[in-house]
Amino acid sequence: MSLTYYEIAVIAFTSLVFLGLLLISVVRGRDDHRPGNYSPHVTVIVPCRGKDLTLERNLRSLVSQDYGDYRVIAVVDSLDDPAVETIRRVGLELMVSDARCEACSGKVRAIATVLERVRSEVYVFADSDAEMPPNWLRDLVAPLGDSETGLSTTFPIFYPMGGFWSHVKMAWGLVGMGLMESRITRFGWGGSLAFRSEIMGQRELEFFKSGVSDDIAITKICKAKGLKLAYVKSATPRVNSDDDFSTFIEWSNRETALSISASSKIFTYGITFYISHLFLIAMAAVLSIYISPAFVILLLPISITIARNCQRAGRRDPLFVLCNLLVLPVYTYNLVKGRLMKEIVWRGRKYRLISPDFQ
Repeated sequence: MSLTYYEIAVIAFTSLVFLGLLLISVVRGRDDHRPGNYSPHVTVIVPCRGKDLTLERNLRSLVSQDYGDYRVIAVVDSLDDPAVETIRRVGLELMVSDARCEACSGKVRAIATVLERVRSEVYVFADSDAEMPPNWLRDLVAPLGDSETGLSTTFPIFYPMGGFWSHVKMAWGLVGMGLMESRITRFGWGGSLAFRSEIMGQRELEFFKSGVSDDIAITKICKAKGLKLAYVKSATPRVNSDDDFSTFIEWSNRETALSISASSKIFTYGITFYISHLFLIAMAAVLSIYISPAFVILLLPISITIARNCQRAGRRDPLFVLCNLLVLPVYTYNLVKGRLMKEIVWRGRKYRLISPDFQ
């Protein structure tokens, strides 16, 4: 069977896309967990607003850490917040947010309240919707024993406790875990993030209070100082999720919009990556049917990615494989939608997407 020049050009281009995605799929980063004797005094800051799913379990996991010298402070906007009853039942120290900032989010204000009032060698941010393993704090703090490391972070498994879209959220979240495994795409995740107090001077604190996202601000501060970001897989928390379609789409669009506001490169890289995957799947089908079944090999990069995600999540069932395939068009939509968004709604409040650089 002879091929036209056009067909040869299409196959050549498809082969280049295949090789690029194959290289990305097989290259793996490393876990920066390093056992050691670094065990400074730690203050864990937990902003709370409303009653998260499994909130009491999540808060109890924070006071059950196998770490010696630490305190946990929950921060609320008001003592009328529904989370206060649970906070008091668990026995956490409680503060009311009162930091002065204009464009900041409620979470940033809550964290800044503790940073301004409490002195500590290391500060840790913890989301109230995350359930931490007992080794979480010990493993998360350990990399900060290296003076060249600015922050230590991890990324959660979104554990499905609802219908179909909570399973899609689990697969979607593994995109973030994949980004963490590479030093090039790594970022600080504010749901579980540790840093030494020395990087947060007055100028840094004012910058921190100027934005909507806590983790984007800390990441920018560390990168501006030339400090490394450590990823600790062994500290992975569990975020229990009962999302339906509406809550999942709102959440995924918001998270993507925040990421794009931090760096326009995320949109460029992301849209190229996911469109390339969709293109390769389409070409695998077309070329296998019209030229040779051997072109099914074009599915190898996505197959490797799905197999790795199954390993990360500890699942190999057909539903989870389907969810991983669905993430491709969903995340492409998130990127386009997020690029167009100028504001987000976060825990009942509207914020304009402003993400200045740290100078």
